[in-house]
Amino acid sequence: MSVFLGMKAVIPTMKAAKQGSIINISSINGLVGGAIGYTDSKFAVRGMTKAAALECAPHGIRVNSIHPGVIATPMIMQGDTKDAVEAFAKTIPMRRVAQPEEVSGMVLFLASDDSSYSTGSEFVVDGGLTAQ
Repeated sequence: MSVFLGMKAVIPTMKAAKQGSIINISSINGLVGGAIGYTDSKFAVRGMTKAAALECAPHGIRVNSIHPGVIATPMIMQGDTKDAVEAFAKTIPMRRVAQPEEVSGMVLFLASDDSSYSTGSEFVVDGGLTAQ
């Protein structure tokens, strides 16, 4: 719901400016299966992103989504979960989890004019996990 409401709030201002970049954060579970409830919400972000991209493109507004894999955040890199995350990292083609800055770098790219011809696209930050 937050992705929908966020886009609804900013699109009128971006239309008036005749430009803008909306960056929705999903998950690799928006591309591949996973737990019901979480996965369906991430697929919804993907669908809303594509629909908004088509609707907003004529107004100079780009809409893309980022699909992170496992990110080394304090939530998962603590106590009882840290060992499990480090073991899982060995199954990722790049043999590590991402740092938060690797996701924020993608956000900055999509917010910049360097991505001026990208809209309705999915940008994956997962170290090759979904390529397997």
